[in-house]
Amino acid sequence: MTTITEARLRSIDTFWHEARAMLALAWPMVLTNLAQTAMTATDVMMMGWIGPNALAAGALGSNLYYTPMFFGMGLILATSPMLARELGANRHSVREIRRTVRQGLWVALFVSVPLWFMLWHAEAILLLMGQRPDLAHQAGRYMQTLQWSLFPFYGYIVLRSFISAFERPGWAMIVVTFAVPFNALANWCLMFGKLGFPALGVVGSGLATTLSSSLMFTGLAIVVLREKQFRRYRLFGRFWRSDWPRFRQILRLGLPIAAIIVFEVSVFNGAALLMGLIGASSLAAHAIAIQICSLTFMVPLGFGQAATVRVGRFLGAGNKEGVRRAGWTAYALGIGFMMLAALVMVLVPRLLISAFIDVHAPQNAEVIAHAVTFLAFAALFQIADGAQAVGSGMLRGLHDTTIPMIYAAIGYWGIGVPLGIYLAFWMGLNGAGIWMGLFIGLAIVAALLLWRWVTRGKWAPAELS
Repeated sequence: MTTITEARLRSIDTFWHEARAMLALAWPMVLTNLAQTAMTATDVMMMGWIGPNALAAGALGSNLYYTPMFFGMGLILATSPMLARELGANRHSVREIRRTVRQGLWVALFVSVPLWFMLWHAEAILLLMGQRPDLAHQAGRYMQTLQWSLFPFYGYIVLRSFISAFERPGWAMIVVTFAVPFNALANWCLMFGKLGFPALGVVGSGLATTLSSSLMFTGLAIVVLREKQFRRYRLFGRFWRSDWPRFRQILRLGLPIAAIIVFEVSVFNGAALLMGLIGASSLAAHAIAIQICSLTFMVPLGFGQAATVRVGRFLGAGNKEGVRRAGWTAYALGIGFMMLAALVMVLVPRLLISAFIDVHAPQNAEVIAHAVTFLAFAALFQIADGAQAVGSGMLRGLHDTTIPMIYAAIGYWGIGVPLGIYLAFWMGLNGAGIWMGLFIGLAIVAALLLWRWVTRGKWAPAELS
C-alpha cells in the first residue's frame, strides 16, 4: 500500500513539474499569438475609420492574401519540430541547428517568390472573381505593398522556432510587443497622412504591415546575433550554402502542416460565406462569435506550439515517457482552459457580445439573439477546437503530419461543411446548422488526432520517426 501511494505521489509530482515547464514555455507563445492577432485587428479597425469602401477593399485583399500566406507559414512551421528533435538528440549540436535554420530561411524565400508574383496581380484575380472594379483596383494597390511582408514574416517564424526550441520564447514576445504599437503608429501615419507622411489610405496599411513584419524579423535577428546562448550558432554565416536533403525534409514535413492550416482557414471562410446567404444579421452574429472564439483559441494554440517543442526534444533524446508526459500535460492544460472559456460563453454571453455591439439598442436585437445562440454552440466548439489544436501540436512534435492532414480533410470538408449546409438549408436550422456542422467536424478531427496520439504512444521512441 505504501509503495502504491509513493508511486502516485511521484506521478503527481512529475505531472506538476512538467506542467510548470509547459506553462513557462507556453505563456509567452500565447501572448505572442494574441499580439499578432491585435496587429490584424488594428489594421481592420483603422480601415473602417477611412470608410466602408476602404474597409471592403481591405477585406477583399486580406481574404486573397491570408490563405496563401497561411500555406507558406505551414511550410515554415516544420522547422520547429526539426529543431526541437535535433536539440533533444544533442543539446550541444551547432552545425545541424544552423543548417536547419538556414534551410528554413531558404524555404521562406522559395515560397515567397511565387506568392509575390501571384499577389502582384491581385486586381486581375479579383476582377476574374467578379468583384467590383473600383474595389478590386483599391485592393490590388493595397496588396502591392502588403505582399512584401511575407518574407520577413516567414523569417521571423523561422527564428521564433529557433529560440523556442531552446525554450526561450520570451524574446519573440518582447519583439512582437514592440511591433504592435509600431504597427498602430505606422498605420496612423501612412493611412491618414500624420506627422508629415503622405495619406496613402489602405495602401499605407499594407506598407505599415510590411514595415512591422520587417521590424519583427530584424528584432529577432539582432537577438540571435547578440544574445550569448544564440550567437555561437552563427545562423547567418555562409547563408549561400545549400543542404538539399534538409530542404526537402522541411518541405516533406511542412506540406501536410500547410494543408491542415489551409483546410481549417478555408472552412471558416466558407462558413462566413454561407452565413451571408442566410442573412445580414446571421453574418454579423457569426462574425462576433468567431472573433470571441479566435481570441480564446490563441491559448490552446500556444499549448500546441509548446507541445511540439517539448515532445520533439524528448523524442530526440529517445525518452518515451517524456514524450507521453509532455503531450498529455499540454492536452490537459489546453482542454482545461477551453472548458473554462466554454463555461463563460454559456453563463454570460451578452457580456461578451457587448464588447462588439450595443446590446441595449433595439435595432441590434436580432443580431444579439443569433449571437447568443451561436455562442452556446461555440462553447462546445471551443473544447473540440482546443483539442485539435493541441493534438496537432503533439503529433507535430513526433514529426507526424501526413495522417493528421488526411484527418483534417475528412473532418472539415468531408463531414463538417456538407453537414452544416444540410442542417442549415435543408433542415431549416439556418445559422445554428452551420455552427453544428463546424462543431461536429472539429470534434471528429479532435477525436481522430487523439486516437492517433494514443496509437503512436504505444511504439518505441526509435519507431516514432
